[in-house]
Amino acid sequence: MNSSVSLREVVEGAVERHKGKIGALLPVLHSIQETYGFIPKEAVVMTASAMGLSRAEIHGVMSFYHDFRSEPAGEHIVHLCRAEACQAMGARELERHARERLGIGFGETTADGLFTLEPVYCLGNCACSPSIRINDATHARVSAEKFDALIAALEAGE
Repeated sequence: MNSSVSLREVVEGAVERHKGKIGALLPVLHSIQETYGFIPKEAVVMTASAMGLSRAEIHGVMSFYHDFRSEPAGEHIVHLCRAEACQAMGARELERHARERLGIGFGETTADGLFTLEPVYCLGNCACSPSIRINDATHARVSAEKFDALIAALEAGE
């Protein structure tokens, strides 16, 4: 997250880099989120104005693509696979355990700001189900015990 650049500069720079391109809104939103970790409400207003779109159009894109967030995420994002192969191998039980262990549901962040739990509908690791991704690392054959160990290591700063 780069807070040394103003929101207006980020939005205007992103719009300028992508103007005239088909589907320019997606890379503009990605650019804002890469800078701030989420898309602030003020950025929606600025982007709508700069691109000649309504705020509703931008909110529609943000709600359709689950990677966009309007609130800051936790330090660690835990993606739990909910695709059929993972479900067949215990992902529903793992989901229940993860919600209980973290004390949050999908789309929520722990009170300490350490973890955000997100659903994902395939990690491409079907042969090693159930799978999760924490930040950029994919973990296979995740049991409740393995989940707990991964979370404990992150809590300990490892």
